[in-house]
Amino acid sequence: MISRSCLDLLSLVSLDDFRVVSRIPRVMTTAGVMSDFGSEASPRSESDEAASSSSSSAAPLPERRIVVANQLPVRAHRDRQTGKWRFEWDQDRLVWQLKDGLRPDVEVVYVGSLGADIDVADQEEVSQSLFETFRCVPTFLPADVQHKFYHGFCKHYLWHLFHYMLPMSPKHGARFNRLQWQAYVSANKVFAEKIMEVINPEEDYVWIHDYHLMILPTFLRKKFARIKVGFFLHSPFPSSEIYRTIPVRDEILMALLNCDLIGFHTFDYARHFLTCCSRMLGLDYESKRGYIGLDYYGRTVSIKILPAGIHMGLLQSVLSMESTAKRVKELKEQYEGKSVIVGVDDLDMFKGISLKFLAMGQLLELQPELRGKVVLVQITNPARSSGKDVQQVQIETDHIADEINRMYGGPGYEPIVYIKGPVATQEKDAYYSVATCAVVNAVRDGMNLEPYKYTVCRQGSPALDKALGIDESSAPRNSMIIVSEFIGCSPSLSGAIRVNPWDIDSVADAMNAAITISDSEKQLRHDKHYKYISSHDVKYWARSFDQDLERACREHYQKRCWGIGFGLGFRVVALGPSFRKLSVDHIASAYRNTKNRLILLDYDGTLLPKASIDKRPSGEVISVLNSLSRDPENVVFIVSGRGKDSLGAWFSPCEKLGIAAEHGYIKRWTADSEWETCGLTMDFEWKKIAEPVMEQYIEATDGSFIETKESALVWHHQDADPQFGSFQAKELLNHLESVLTNEPVVVKRGQHIVEVKPQGVNKGTVVENLISTMQSRGKSPDFLLCIGDDRSDEDMFEAIARPVSTPSTSAAEVFACTVGQKPSMAKYYLDDTSEVIKLLQGLAAATSQPKLGCFHSISEDTSSAWG
Repeated sequence: MISRSCLDLLSLVSLDDFRVVSRIPRVMTTAGVMSDFGSEASPRSESDEAASSSSSSAAPLPERRIVVANQLPVRAHRDRQTGKWRFEWDQDRLVWQLKDGLRPDVEVVYVGSLGADIDVADQEEVSQSLFETFRCVPTFLPADVQHKFYHGFCKHYLWHLFHYMLPMSPKHGARFNRLQWQAYVSANKVFAEKIMEVINPEEDYVWIHDYHLMILPTFLRKKFARIKVGFFLHSPFPSSEIYRTIPVRDEILMALLNCDLIGFHTFDYARHFLTCCSRMLGLDYESKRGYIGLDYYGRTVSIKILPAGIHMGLLQSVLSMESTAKRVKELKEQYEGKSVIVGVDDLDMFKGISLKFLAMGQLLELQPELRGKVVLVQITNPARSSGKDVQQVQIETDHIADEINRMYGGPGYEPIVYIKGPVATQEKDAYYSVATCAVVNAVRDGMNLEPYKYTVCRQGSPALDKALGIDESSAPRNSMIIVSEFIGCSPSLSGAIRVNPWDIDSVADAMNAAITISDSEKQLRHDKHYKYISSHDVKYWARSFDQDLERACREHYQKRCWGIGFGLGFRVVALGPSFRKLSVDHIASAYRNTKNRLILLDYDGTLLPKASIDKRPSGEVISVLNSLSRDPENVVFIVSGRGKDSLGAWFSPCEKLGIAAEHGYIKRWTADSEWETCGLTMDFEWKKIAEPVMEQYIEATDGSFIETKESALVWHHQDADPQFGSFQAKELLNHLESVLTNEPVVVKRGQHIVEVKPQGVNKGTVVENLISTMQSRGKSPDFLLCIGDDRSDEDMFEAIARPVSTPSTSAAEVFACTVGQKPSMAKYYLDDTSEVIKLLQGLAAATSQPKLGCFHSISEDTSSAWG
């Protein structure tokens, strides 16, 4: 198969003319377990460019969705006579059903493994046949890799952990195995290579499914920076306390964040994922017009919460078959006079089958009048993996079923009818159609669509009604569902009886209620479920995810992208088209050729790393600030939210340095000048209202404290639990805004703080006043450098941009620089505080013969006019 790729999208795209501008080198190494990574792509040749040009002038290709799952939605069997492989669609697969939710003009290509052992000699022929006939691209893994990947790392490690089972001992779950992890990496790489064979990265969207392929997005993003990729997790995502036990936890999280959209069945699963990103990677998230988004190196990773649905058309077609109606009639006659409770589950330790059997036994023990009148039909699908845990589940369920049948059964009556699969879909639907109640008793499950199928089967069909002699126009439809509160479908089934599967008595009581409840209430519950299930089917789910994936990818070509990082820590940095790194070489010439320079510097996060315990400036910072501030052609200011006492003491060695403290409320020009407040009339009576409120949150939030400034009150929560602290900060923000509505203050939330300060006091106002004062003294700045790292510094960036549009400063050299690669009003960035100091040192060395006498003429003359 030949790739339709025609452009390596790691090249930059200009928004002005939409042309490839240049190729940015990617940073990727091949250390340790990442030996499976391929080498970097070679530079594009002229023939590559020609091929790309030719491809771009051809007729537009149809839209495609590349759907990637561990297993292809096809069944394979070998013809006994010819020895040839034969294939057919597996319509029960969700990844096959979802195509009906996409637009008719969208082509779907599937990538995944086959559920069959194909000889190496036949793999090429099979691949060709599958692609031509089914648009399926099979992945073939060596037997050893396949076993370690699927049966090892996926089913016996991740599956257990994601279902909240920790490997406390070798006999209780499988512990992390480095060789199995390497197999997982290798398998994901094979999937990536198969995708590369067919993808057109400019047009195609990739939709990856489930926990088997969680690191696949990194391989794809490494190859194509602007690839459009979504991921949907069909299993639970565990709480951070469980997830953080994974030795490769960061690698998996960062790989998932290389997606554009990540989907979950429930809010709980999404919340756990976001908490992990916050606690382990330090990432914050926010809701943007109803959409949850994570900012990750300039890219917004969207989070979608929507449970999957069933394929209504397929299920209804089965119910309309005469053979189904015949089987339903047989079962109706077989269980005449009995209430049928049905359960359909995989043979898995998390499905709670044995607990369900025990609840059935408890029901018959407490309600002896139901003996001979109620039957639990349990259909068990074959296990998807093998091992001691599966064997133990089988042994335990067999033993409990036999014991209950022996104790409460009799001639012609078995309380538990245990049917071990495989069982055809038609047979399952027939049992659903005659069942009074369905029980889904899993102790933990990602979604589980069986209650949905049961509800639709109970709705019936004309064929079923005819076979059973029911008047379809007047007969009411009813159903009852008992559902575990620990599975994904539970929140969407508001009419179900929710139970704790571990509480045997409550499950037995629920079974009794489901049997004895009035038909009218059963009908109301059924109608409520059927309305939701029929409107939120698999088509709705797929269409919604596809639309959100398109929305999440709309900004791909509005930013410059390049890759950074090593191994599975690889990620793409996406920045604005004019956003670039500030270098000494770029700024030095402008610095040397100007005479009235204004340099504005934030402190925390700019000159001092945020993680520093000692908040005092280093000797290196003091030295470079002295070098710059002693230059008579420079006006250098520290503009910080900190109080004047700490800043004044820390920077006392810098005699010529200006300080604007508390976001500019109070300032001084030099170390020997007086502190002066801004000219605003201040009334601080509001502190008597705000401080008691903050004290309440201190008592309730361990690790928080209040910082009292002359002009402001700040509630800090950096030492509190990250999630609880963030939650309390939101509550405090709302509380303060409510009680201070009529006060002349602004309540703002920053990084680990909630601050109350007077209106009109911000860093932007400080900068505007400083520039205005310099202009009034005939010293209009012709060089402006402003460096900061947080939201408050954005006010400075905006302020230094505005004067440039006025005639008096139209020729000024302006450099607004943020610390860290992130969206900002600044046009430049530096990676960290060390780079900020190196830049300032470079500027200090740029002029070797400073002119004397100028600084005092500015600083001393303007100090009196500052307010």
